[in-house]
Amino acid sequence: MRNVLDYLRLEVRRTLRDPGFVLGGVAIPMLMYLLFTHIGEQGGGAWRIASMVGMAAYGAVGSALNTGGGVAEDRATGWLRQLRVTPMTPRQVVVGRTLTGSVTVLPAIVAVLAAGGLAGGVRLTAGVGVPPGRSPWGRAAVALLLWLGSVPFTLLGLGNGYRLTPQATGVANMLCNLGLAVLGGLWFPVALFPGWLRSLAAYTPTHRFAELGVAVADGRAPAWGAVAVLGLWLAVFGSYAVLSYRRTGRTV
Repeated sequence: MRNVLDYLRLEVRRTLRDPGFVLGGVAIPMLMYLLFTHIGEQGGGAWRIASMVGMAAYGAVGSALNTGGGVAEDRATGWLRQLRVTPMTPRQVVVGRTLTGSVTVLPAIVAVLAAGGLAGGVRLTAGVGVPPGRSPWGRAAVALLLWLGSVPFTLLGLGNGYRLTPQATGVANMLCNLGLAVLGGLWFPVALFPGWLRSLAAYTPTHRFAELGVAVADGRAPAWGAVAVLGLWLAVFGSYAVLSYRRTGRTV
């Protein structure tokens, strides 16, 4: 366990010191939220909440996928090969990387939720079934659910990083982030989509991911359908990460 914690501490420091992570994973989602909120101001409180949660989810997904970029760079520099001769087991390495992704999504989530409260005037509930109000507990509940729900995207990023080159990983992660964000309705309401695209969005992990946060922010319990779909994607992306890591073990 100590090896995992030491590895986690090292990787978190490396990630947080990266200017690209601070700009792309934290600043851009927050600025996009502020821009989109003012554009859609006529939508009222429901639009503001959905926009805030959607942009927090978008930032979390981008930061989670970014974990795979670090893995790909480690493969290119030989750091992954060095890890294989340390006392750490392959499982500990994967767990450490997954925990790194889980930790580094927090700045994006917190930044957007803070912007929603300070600049967007978004009021959240104190809990399920509690009327809206200026309660820090409502924001904390949304942050907690988005934090837990980001794990599948960390595994997707790890799968890309273990399987692809650094350049290809960057492109794959960018396409995954943008594609899933648009299809999942993180930028624009799913209600604006054509019927067939709206049906497709219901099965995307990003739509269900944001749905968790929107439900709690609205004072409702998350739907079991959202939990089930997100759990299915967790299994799919987790299997992809494991298979990619095993493939790397035969080539690194």
